[in-house]
Amino acid sequence: ALPICRESKEIDAVLFAEFQVWKESPTLDRSCPFLERIYQEDVGPCLDFAKRELSELVQSAVEKNLLTVEPVASQSLPLVKASAVECGGPNGYRAHIVTKCALSGVSRTCKHRIKLGDSGNYYYISPSCRARITAVCNFFTYIRYIQQGLVRQDAELIFWEVMRLRKEMSLAKLGFYTHDA
Repeated sequence: ALPICRESKEIDAVLFAEFQVWKESPTLDRSCPFLERIYQEDVGPCLDFAKRELSELVQSAVEKNLLTVEPVASQSLPLVKASAVECGGPNGYRAHIVTKCALSGVSRTCKHRIKLGDSGNYYYISPSCRARITAVCNFFTYIRYIQQGLVRQDAELIFWEVMRLRKEMSLAKLGFYTHDA
């Protein structure tokens, strides 16, 4: 029998101090030491895709909460896309199309697309790119909730949730994601 491994954790004093200063007056200003570190170590690398210009637009849309990620519906498929395969879903048909991912530039089965703000442009994205974007979006959602005063927990619990979200960004950047992504 294999031994049971339990994850251990210990608060890093520098990270926790930066967090506590930030939590006193939560801001989305990326120049505060707490967010500056997270941008440098997690957000930036997670949203650093091969297609640089679109990567920057995606990061800006995520920061402003203006990015939409949606499943590709069969009726929205352009006729020029190859290898369309329909499969049933709870909201009608979902399509999986093999095309170049707008962010990685690599041909993949793209089950989702993104829209930036109110633009009518959609970009097909691979499951890996979707996982990276959603990991960053989940982080920003939680940070916004803290800033709005919606998270009422002990500072240490909030800190560990932020660290868990950072871990998710790191895993997504390394290519790990769940199959439903």
